[in-house]
Amino acid sequence: MTSSSATSPDSLAKPGWWSRHQMALVPWLFLTPAMLMFMVYVIAPIFESIAISFYDWDGLGTPKFIGLGNYIELMGDPDFMVSLKNNVIWFFGFLLSIPMGLGLALLLNQQVFGIRLAKSLFFFPFVISQVVIGLVFSWFYDPTNGLLLHVMAALGMDPVAILSDDRLVTYGIVVAGLYPQTAYCMILYLTGLNNLRPDLIEAARLEGAKGWTMLFKIVLPQLRPATFIAVVVTIIGSLRSFDMISIMTQGGPYGQSRVLAYYMYEKALSEYGYRMGYGTAIATVLFLLMLVYIIFVLYRVYKQEQETD
Repeated sequence: MTSSSATSPDSLAKPGWWSRHQMALVPWLFLTPAMLMFMVYVIAPIFESIAISFYDWDGLGTPKFIGLGNYIELMGDPDFMVSLKNNVIWFFGFLLSIPMGLGLALLLNQQVFGIRLAKSLFFFPFVISQVVIGLVFSWFYDPTNGLLLHVMAALGMDPVAILSDDRLVTYGIVVAGLYPQTAYCMILYLTGLNNLRPDLIEAARLEGAKGWTMLFKIVLPQLRPATFIAVVVTIIGSLRSFDMISIMTQGGPYGQSRVLAYYMYEKALSEYGYRMGYGTAIATVLFLLMLVYIIFVLYRVYKQEQETD
């Protein structure tokens, strides 16, 4: 015999508050810890850094409010302009890793003997430390006994001290940075090539498509997600460039290989300054440059989710 409350039609028709909102609330409960961590460790430091940029502060004494003084000084700082120009060179130079990675992926996406060994060799730059790559390229560029010296001598050319030449040093470091970044883009495209739809490939072949037509009309459209990720990671990597410069030149010669991230470090945390306010002003400019790109990425992700729905 069951109780009257358990079989009451009213109790069956009125589920509890939690039952009615469970599906909507559970995702937010899972996201809440990550959102709190993001607020504490990312959002709050950003606003704190922006606030410090309005002060003249050495990190120990009493901060002195100077308003936009640091930003006004930045506009007349030639070292800041050199760093900004080098960031632009890094931006466009790093983008070369995307077509290079695609080309290597197409080359290695073959079913021939020994292709797995070849893939492993091309994966190698991606798994080793950027510090090691910086050291290797420093030896490669060594104007006294580097490999580049011997190659140029074999070609009958005069040796060039790339890392000591203020006109070439940034390009030399960008080439070193391209080495692991191209491997990363290649891995993304190899993953994408393994997921191509064979029915579309066969249909295109039956229609007579081949070569460049097959690549641009059939293959590349299916690689759009891989291309999007490659572009996002490459651009962010170009704006965050720091370790290669620190290992290979430490900003030299005469500061001509600095980028904004390295100049910020020099001004805020090295023996050149301990000017926290000025350093955070540089960081704020770098953040605003990234913010433009972040907004673009978020807009693209939002549009893709709308198209998926």
